[in-house]
Amino acid sequence: MNDSPDDATLREILDADTIAVVGCSSTPGKDAHEIPRYLKDAGYTVIPVNPYADEIFGRPAVDDLGEVETTIDIVDVFRPSAEVGGIVESVLDRDDVETVWLQLGIRNDRAGRQVRKSGRTFVQDSCLKVEHRRLM
Repeated sequence: MNDSPDDATLREILDADTIAVVGCSSTPGKDAHEIPRYLKDAGYTVIPVNPYADEIFGRPAVDDLGEVETTIDIVDVFRPSAEVGGIVESVLDRDDVETVWLQLGIRNDRAGRQVRKSGRTFVQDSCLKVEHRRLM
């Protein structure tokens, strides 16, 4: 499966406003904290999705995607590959999410096929921060 959209498509993805980060960490130094912080500092609205945190970056953390009441453009996933299927089910329950992005080291081809079949964009095993720095 071709995991990487071309640069033009990646630029379109990165033109988003709101990124829900599933597995966003409240612990400085962890990739799941530092990368969303970079995205917030780059101007994105970052919605932390973490059932074990009350707030991250001064914003209330939600337990799951179903609790997010605002429009989400990208769902960025920092959870183990085995959990991606359930996350994608939550994405498919929403009409707003345009892209599911699995961070470096996270892969789930079956979930990717589901996302693409729904007409959305899927990126796996790729760092959103690295691609943002490279292209924007």
